[in-house]
Amino acid sequence: MFGVWAPGEDVSKLTYFGLYALQHRGQEAAGMSVGDGSQVVVFKDLGLVSQVFDEQVLQSLRGHVAVGHCRYSTTGSTTWENAQPTFRTTATGSGLSLGHNGNLVNTAELMARAREVGVDTSHGATTDSDLICGLLAAQAADIGIEQAALQLLPTLRGAFCLTFSDESTLYAARDPQGVRPLVLGRLERGWVVASETAALDIVGASFVREVEPGELIAIDENGLRSSRFATPEPKGCIFEYVYLARPDTTIAGRSVHATRVEIGRRLAVEHPVEADLVIPVPESGTPAAIGYAQASGIPYGSGLVKNAYVGRTFIQPSQTIRQLGIRLKLNPLRDVIRGKRLVVVDDSIVRGNTQRALVRMLRESGALEVHVRIASPPVKWPCFYGIDFASRAELIANGLDTDGIRRSVGADSLGYVSLEELIAASEQPKTRLCCACFDGDYPIALPDDALIGKHLLEGIRGVAGSATPVLTNGYGAEDALRRP
Repeated sequence: MFGVWAPGEDVSKLTYFGLYALQHRGQEAAGMSVGDGSQVVVFKDLGLVSQVFDEQVLQSLRGHVAVGHCRYSTTGSTTWENAQPTFRTTATGSGLSLGHNGNLVNTAELMARAREVGVDTSHGATTDSDLICGLLAAQAADIGIEQAALQLLPTLRGAFCLTFSDESTLYAARDPQGVRPLVLGRLERGWVVASETAALDIVGASFVREVEPGELIAIDENGLRSSRFATPEPKGCIFEYVYLARPDTTIAGRSVHATRVEIGRRLAVEHPVEADLVIPVPESGTPAAIGYAQASGIPYGSGLVKNAYVGRTFIQPSQTIRQLGIRLKLNPLRDVIRGKRLVVVDDSIVRGNTQRALVRMLRESGALEVHVRIASPPVKWPCFYGIDFASRAELIANGLDTDGIRRSVGADSLGYVSLEELIAASEQPKTRLCCACFDGDYPIALPDDALIGKHLLEGIRGVAGSATPVLTNGYGAEDALRRP
């Protein structure tokens, strides 16, 4: 998620490059809105940032305030209607676009409330994000967007980093637990908010601070103002350090790369082994592999080559694509692997498909032994706060102990870093972290199983999607945009 308020700057280009830096966080759809003081124009489509936007589209998006989003679905299917930013028109005719990172747990409750107040839910979107936008637009009719947000945000439960705007003002908000990261940056002639500090770097913005949990920020011609809508109860996602965030990002003052290297060092102490070479599963396993080699004294080497143009297998929405993607993304360096006892360091095991195929590939390439080391504890519980881990039944660590997983993936040995050592590497107190996927301790209360899930709203409404990119202006008109 990326937002910019910068009069006189090319905000669509800034947003494009900001989203490009955040592409790892979502690869299903991309979009942006631009406001010029009189209207809001939204362009979005399914696909990567570089596929959705071209020079012609960016040139058409003129203004001083922009909201950008690249989607990784946790509520709602991968359809055009569910791409973000989502757009609504208020009763006064003002446009409102909104991007959301995270996942709510009281979506069914919000759906009932939306129907009560007359929010139109028939246009095909099936996301919690669209409900937020619809409710915000409905409440803004009488009191304005800022006051409506201060009323609505305390009623949302779950993980939400929001960036939204009307024709002239940029807003950003973060849930009271601060589950997902959100940072504020300064341009020479404006302000930027982004999901990670790496996106600030790419557009030349200087890091100012994190948006605080429970904080609403508004930026307009009068400057930046901050309001509190809830008391902070920090519970940052520890999996951001393990996998989600870029290594060149900083979260809560701690470098993600430094954290991952330290995890690798601690992993080597907890699970030593006699071997000839430490190799990473690129790219997210690389820093931990470096740390493992440093602490163990075993040489570090590159045994796997990653195709840089294949997306993350974990983040793809279907099991079939995941399994095909494993073969597409990694290829062994047989001369390096042949005759070696290998320590293979990866960031996590979720379903086990990647590791199973990987161990088989390494053995076929001549590895004598394959010792798998994982830079996180076993993932035993699904995430309801913005990671699509699927059901508990699909998590390999839910049904098997460590030796059972070792046999399942075909490794000679398997070792996970302990939760205590992972937390220590993050340099954050456990009280400020959400570790629910590892320990089942959910910091935000969950509803009944029947009232939660990725396809909850589709079950209620049963809506099909289309795939036509659309430009939407601030007065609610929609024109299909045909690509040349």
